[in-house]
Amino acid sequence: MTFSGQLRLTKHHGAGNDFLVVLDRDDTVVLSDDVVRLLCDRRRGIGADGVMRARAGSGAAALTMELRNADGSVAEMSGNGIRCLVQAAVEAGWVSPGVVAVATGAGLRHVEFVRHDACHGRGRVDMGRAVLGDVLGPDDLPVEVRSGLRHARLVDMGNPHVVVIGAPVDDKAFAAAGPVLERSVPGRANVEFAWPAAGPDAFEMRVFERGVGETLACGTGSCAVAAAAHDRGLVGAVVRIDNPGGRLEVEIGADGIWLAGPTTKVADVTVDAAALCDEVQVGR
Repeated sequence: MTFSGQLRLTKHHGAGNDFLVVLDRDDTVVLSDDVVRLLCDRRRGIGADGVMRARAGSGAAALTMELRNADGSVAEMSGNGIRCLVQAAVEAGWVSPGVVAVATGAGLRHVEFVRHDACHGRGRVDMGRAVLGDVLGPDDLPVEVRSGLRHARLVDMGNPHVVVIGAPVDDKAFAAAGPVLERSVPGRANVEFAWPAAGPDAFEMRVFERGVGETLACGTGSCAVAAAAHDRGLVGAVVRIDNPGGRLEVEIGADGIWLAGPTTKVADVTVDAAALCDEVQVGR
């Protein structure tokens, strides 16, 4: 085991994309891959798309964010997750609402956080620039998603994405194409299937996240879809992205992309190390 006694976490979600947050002011908590997988397990553990550890920041950063996917792998950035992390830090009194600078694996990010009450807030996140990569043709994609294809390309939001814009994708096509495209990029990628929604400057999407599988929302993925669609002239500079778990707003500017959306605190959680250790051993 990598911690003893009791581990205290909070659980949050942003548009249904849920995370466990560990506030580790003393920088003493080390979570093994096994523990992360068990904490995120929706039957044997607590259940989440990922685990974040918050530490005190240094330099310009008030906080440092370390993010692990549900399979224990490291992720650079999460637009929904960083809002959850800031909400946890605000509720714990580490930082005040307003602009909070956070050091992430993708660089320094700023979160404009508004606290509504103890459980609800809203954050607007500086997501950095989208780096548009190779355009993909039909032969680069699984056959299940070639029908109705309008545009597909690689997008880097500090983490890698494969964006496929076309017809709405059904469960069968999603399940077949998601894992294939996840592994089509070195180090694996998040995969977004997107299609125009009702109204101007609006898209719907489903996401297959690396190290997790399907999630109810993806902040970096929403930005990647908006950037790819904007480059093709399909949307303007302010884009509504309807994820299965809720709506996110993306603003594309000359100096980068901003993501805005809600944040909800779900619960305070206390985990007994001895009990968790027993579960880890059983799981093996």
